[in-house]
Amino acid sequence: MKGSFGRVYSGKRVLITGHTGFKGSWLALWLWRMGAKVIGYALPPSTSPSHINMLHIDCLSVTGDIRDDGKLHNVIQKERPEIIFHLAAQSLVRRSYQEPVDTLDTNVMGTVKLLETCRRSPSVKAVVVVTSDKCYENREWPRGYRENDALGGYDPYSASKACAELVTSSYRHSFFPIEEYGHHHSILLASARAGNAIGGGDWAEDRLIPDIARAVSKNKKVSIRNPDSIRSWQHVLESLSGYLMLGQKLLEGDTRFAEAWNFGPGKEGNIKVETVVQKLKQHWSRVDYDLSPSRQNPHEAKLLQLDSSKACLKLGWNPVWDINKALEMTSVWYRNFYECQEVISEQQLTQYVQTAKHKNYDWAKL
Repeated sequence: MKGSFGRVYSGKRVLITGHTGFKGSWLALWLWRMGAKVIGYALPPSTSPSHINMLHIDCLSVTGDIRDDGKLHNVIQKERPEIIFHLAAQSLVRRSYQEPVDTLDTNVMGTVKLLETCRRSPSVKAVVVVTSDKCYENREWPRGYRENDALGGYDPYSASKACAELVTSSYRHSFFPIEEYGHHHSILLASARAGNAIGGGDWAEDRLIPDIARAVSKNKKVSIRNPDSIRSWQHVLESLSGYLMLGQKLLEGDTRFAEAWNFGPGKEGNIKVETVVQKLKQHWSRVDYDLSPSRQNPHEAKLLQLDSSKACLKLGWNPVWDINKALEMTSVWYRNFYECQEVISEQQLTQYVQTAKHKNYDWAKL
């Protein structure tokens, strides 16, 4: 696995903000397995169980708020990361209705404070800011959104991610312009937008797969509140492979990749919530559910899709597992956890990389 991504991460000092979250923990595992020196900066895990605590990764884990620019600056100055993956965020739509100020402060000003710190940190050569597919002004078009479509956001979470994209673009133009790279600054800055990530190790509240897993563990039915909503579903490792490919290009000094990128599934991954539950039940017979749509739920988009053709054509990124395989691997992870008390994240990561090698994807070649 150390040969992946041109061995660019082997021995590199990598900072992950938000490493205690679902995506961040999988990214920390992958980077550690590739031989990176991983530094994590995040609040304590917000759920119990916690995926990051199960992995036993050999990394430096610093407890801190992304808005605490003094502490963040001290950590970066001391640990001297060469690349930063910025994932720290309030990541739940429904919570953003309850805590709009905290959501906007964390997701927008947290990004500002990170980028400000990077301006004063000579070790940093590359930054990948992770936002969301919800950063787009969603008009519920039947086509996928492209990187040059308008940004927006109905709910506070979506608006915060659009703002984070605008902040990132502003810093890129104002302080890290491509035309001055190598002369007046040495940082390449990109952003990444992905669809709904699924996979083992997620226990966040008000998310479909964790809600199902919790219900199964208690022999209960799960209530599906938006069965007809269509989302872009993909295994968590899909978006992470895109982030890592992007980080590789930035570390190699390729200025063409210092911009915004979508990493979403193929068209087969754009399916209804109810269809996801039905497919999951095929792999985990204990799944039981009822449909309980309610008009009292806060607004959530009914249709949201990404167009990832830019990443496919220019970056050479492609999904490894289709939606059926993603749901199979997700159900297998939770079944092993609840029925066998086993955490199989490393085994699934190995399977993912081996499949990419079999498909002859460049990033997976030794």
